[in-house]
Amino acid sequence: MFSFFKKKSAEPGEIYFPIKTDMHSHILPGIDDGSPDLETSIMLIKGLMQLGIKRSIATPHIIGDLYRNNPTTINAALKKLKDELARQKIQFEVSAAAEYMLDSYFFELLQSKERLLTVKDNLLLTEFSYASRPDDPGKLSFAIIMEGYTPILAHPERYPYFYNNYKQFHHLAELGFLLQVNLLSLTGYYGKEAAKVAQYIIKNDLASFVGTDLHHERHLNALKDKRTIALFKKHLGDRQWNLM
Repeated sequence: MFSFFKKKSAEPGEIYFPIKTDMHSHILPGIDDGSPDLETSIMLIKGLMQLGIKRSIATPHIIGDLYRNNPTTINAALKKLKDELARQKIQFEVSAAAEYMLDSYFFELLQSKERLLTVKDNLLLTEFSYASRPDDPGKLSFAIIMEGYTPILAHPERYPYFYNNYKQFHHLAELGFLLQVNLLSLTGYYGKEAAKVAQYIIKNDLASFVGTDLHHERHLNALKDKRTIALFKKHLGDRQWNLM
């Protein structure tokens, strides 16, 4: 699978971690189910820095019936976080996009022609509902592509309605979705089936991106576990993903 971000071997002597840029996280304070406050956001960033991550693209949820975030709310939280990083003289780069649930509210935004918040250029991070399979994923991707965006599908390995047929992951890629795997999925953090699917997606070169999907300290502690990092190296190899 072609990736917009090149991959290269880690430099000699570096502590292994598969990414330097995290393109999926929930570290902005107080606007979704991620970090609840500024103190927590700083704690999470310090943990990411210990892993060797140098940059995060925060991707707060935009969900019509739950988190109606917008550029104003997201940029306000981003400014608050960046100001605190500067105050504490923490050298860490943070920017913001969004993780869009592909619900009716999203398509209202898309049809309004309002510029959406992208990870990079026209790359738009999206997600499906965990509860029910979308009726026509091709129709969704087509609508997004026709508006000039390239959809990234967040954590496809976590949607249980795809578990009965792994060919569906190939089909999603054929429809134009770039697939993003959560790092912790590779370890069994989200269950055995999610781990099997994540490993399948990586092994079959279907993944364009990996990310932490960091929400809280439990995720951070799991990411920092030496056994976890060994599994990342086993499944991802000596490559750096998400280079920008």
